[in-house]
This record gives sequence, C-alpha cells and structure tokens, in this order.
Amino acid sequence: MPLDPVAPPGARTRVLDAAEAIVRARGVHSLTLEGAAREAGISKGGLLYHFASKEALLVALMQRLADRIAADYEAMLAAQPEGPGRAVRACLAFTFDEPHILEAHSRAAAVLLAAFHHDPALLDPVRAFFARVRAEAVADGTPPGVAAAAMMAGDGLFMARLFQLYEPGPAELAALRATLHGLLERGA
Repeated sequence: MPLDPVAPPGARTRVLDAAEAIVRARGVHSLTLEGAAREAGISKGGLLYHFASKEALLVALMQRLADRIAADYEAMLAAQPEGPGRAVRACLAFTFDEPHILEAHSRAAAVLLAAFHHDPALLDPVRAFFARVRAEAVADGTPPGVAAAAMMAGDGLFMARLFQLYEPGPAELAALRATLHGLLERGA
C-alpha cells in the first residue's frame, strides 16, 4: 500500500528523530530527504510538507537541540535559590546532577557536530542560548571569570565524554564539583 503523501500528526517529530538517527549513525553526508522520509515511515511528499530542503531539516534539528538544552537549563535554574551565583549553580547542577541530561545531549551531539561541519551558522540557536546563560551568570552577580571557569569546565567534561577522551571517576568528578562550587562561593 502506498504511503499517504499528507503527513499524519507527529510526522514532523518522526522525521526529526529519523534525521538525527541517520546523522548519528552515518554522518551528515548520508542524510537525504528520501532517507529521512523512509526512516520516519512517511512519503517524501509528507516530509516536504514540513521541510522543504535538507538545510531546513538541519535548521530544525539544531533548533530542537537548542530548545531541549534551554528547557533542561530552565528546570535546573528553577530549582536554584535566588541570589548571586544562581545561573552558575544551575550550570553545575546541569553538569553534575542529571545523568539523563548528559545522555540526551550526548545523543544529540552528533547533530551538533554534523551541523557545524555542514554549515557553522546552523549552530546559531545554540550559540544564542549559551550567550544568554553567560549574560545571566554575570547579571546575577557572579564574577565573569568565575562564571566562565564553571561553564568551561562543564563544556570540557561534555567534550571529553563526547569524544570518549576520558571518563573521570567518581572521586575526580566530586573533586571537580567541589572546586567549582568553592570558586563560586568565594566569587559570589
């Protein structure tokens, strides 16, 4: 039976999931509209209803990634007490307290790398999010150097795990976390 050319509800998400899976498994060069449609179980016409081009599909993947990161950060921020260092404490909680976040973002990191390889401008939504967090950290009274140290340590840990360069043990992670919290307490 031929596939319905009109995408059913949820098709957009299925296409994004399929495109992400293709990029993770085989790289951005293997991502085609036909392949994403096939993987999502819809017709190419159904895919084109949502994404007119591969570029539009990559833009949507990056926006979805930025939205996920922002939602996770907002949840961490809401859990922090008001006052100086709130944004950095949220970043530290994001880095050390939520393994499901790390796993979800690690899965999506292939998309980040593929988008960067395809067109670095595609990372603009993610860049905008990180610029916002950095500005929030400074606005809430955290000295810029302290905010940068905490955020860059988290980014370095993320990259080490992403590229499987090393996996710090529990004691090393605890020491890093304590050091960053101490830096924040002294700076705030």
